[in-house]
Amino acid sequence: MPPVRNARGSGPPAWGPRPAPRVSRARFRLKFRRARADILLRMFAIRPAAAAFVCLSAVLAQVPQAEFHTRREAARKKLGDAVLVLFSRAPGAEPGPDKSFYYLTGWSEPGAILMLSAEREILFLPARNPEVEKYVGRQSAAGDEDARRITGFDEVLPVSRFEAEFARALESHARILALPRGDNAAKLKALAPMRELSNAADFIGALRAKKSPAEIALIERATDVSVDAHKAAWKRMAPGLFEYQLAATMTFVMLDAGCEGNAYDPIVGSGINGTVLHYDKNSRRMDLGDLVVMDVGARCGGYDTDITRTAPVSGKFNPRQLELYNIVLGAQKAALAVIKPGTTMEDVNRAAREYIDSHGKDRNGGRLGKYLTHKISHGVGLDVHDYPTHVSAEPFEAGMIITAEPGLYIPEERIGIRIEDTVLVTEDGVRVLSGGLPTNPAQIEKLMAK
Repeated sequence: MPPVRNARGSGPPAWGPRPAPRVSRARFRLKFRRARADILLRMFAIRPAAAAFVCLSAVLAQVPQAEFHTRREAARKKLGDAVLVLFSRAPGAEPGPDKSFYYLTGWSEPGAILMLSAEREILFLPARNPEVEKYVGRQSAAGDEDARRITGFDEVLPVSRFEAEFARALESHARILALPRGDNAAKLKALAPMRELSNAADFIGALRAKKSPAEIALIERATDVSVDAHKAAWKRMAPGLFEYQLAATMTFVMLDAGCEGNAYDPIVGSGINGTVLHYDKNSRRMDLGDLVVMDVGARCGGYDTDITRTAPVSGKFNPRQLELYNIVLGAQKAALAVIKPGTTMEDVNRAAREYIDSHGKDRNGGRLGKYLTHKISHGVGLDVHDYPTHVSAEPFEAGMIITAEPGLYIPEERIGIRIEDTVLVTEDGVRVLSGGLPTNPAQIEKLMAK
C-alpha cells in the first residue's frame, strides 16, 4: 500500500486535529458494509446472531500482559528527565484504542491516562458511569479490587488524581513528552506553561519499530488469513462481477477466521481504477481484459498486514500486461535483495526504481520510472503504516517488519500493477511473510483456473 495517505496512518501524527474524512470514503464505507452484510446473511446463510458471533470472535493469540510491562520498562530507561503522558481515546469517540497508548498499556477502554517517568508508571482510570455502562458494558475503575491485576499496573489511580500527580512529577523532571492530538496537548501546556512540551511520536516510534516474537506471530497470522482472502477473490473473479463483491468476499474470509476484519479500507481497482493509488469506491463492474489491483490486508489481534496482488479478470495476462507485470516483479525482487540490517528505506526505493528505469519502455519509447509514483516501503504493525515510516533514514534492524511494494500506473494504457508483500527483516536478510501468495504470473493463472 503506497505510504502517502494520512488517513491510513502514514507515519507520526502532525500537531493539531486530523482532517475530516472525505465524503466519498464515508459513502464507500456504507456501501461496503452493506455488501459485507449481504455476504454474511445471504450468500453464506448465516443468521444475524451467528453473524454477530463471527464479527466479535476473538483471535487465537494476543500479546501477553507481561510484555506491555516490559515495553514500559524500556521506555522508562530512555526517558531521562522527561515525563511521558499519553491519553487513551475520549469517551464517546470512535471505538478502537489509540495505538501508541495501547502499545505501552494494553488498555483499550476510553478516558484513561498513562504517566511514565524514570521512577514511576501510573495508569489513571475514569470513574464509572452507570448510564454509559448500560450501553457499553461494565468499565474498570481505579477503586476495583482487581484493578491492578486486570491492568498490569502496580499504581492505578482515579483520573481525578492526575493533575496532582503530574505536578508532583514535574518537581523533579524538566520536560514533557506527549502526542499532540486534540485538546490534550493544550491541557498539558495549561498545567505546565513554563515547561518544554515535545512530540513523543519519534520516541515511541523507536520502541515500536522492532517487533517482539508475540507481535511477529500476530502479524504472521494476519498475513496468513490475508493470503487465504486473496486466493478466495482469485477463485471468484470473473467478468461481470463488481469490485465490491471481491472486497466483500475477502472480508468474509477475514471475519470467518476470527480476525477483527480489514486493516484498512479494501482497494479493489479494475481497469483504469487500478492506476489510482488509493482508489476507494470499489464500484466498477469488472470487464474481460481488465487487470485488478487488490490491496487488501487483515487485522488480527490488533496487528495489521499489507498485501497487494494484481490479477487478470480473464485468468490470463495478455502480452503487454505480462511484460509490465514482470518488470514490477523484477523491481520487487531487486528491492528484497537489498533489505537487511544496515540498509535503509532509500536503498530499497533506489533499487526498485533503477530496475524499472532500466527495463521496458512506455508507448513513446520513454523510461517507465515516471510511472512509479510512490515510495515502496513502510513499517507494518499496530498501524498499517507503522514505524519505521516511509521517509525514515534510520538503518533497518532485525525484527522490523516492512513492506516491499513497487508498482506501475499507466493511465493511457489503462494498466495499473502493484505487487506488495509484508516482510520481516532478519539477521542476514529478509523473510517474506506473505510468500504463501504467489507473485509468479504463471502460478497466479494456475490458481485462478476455474
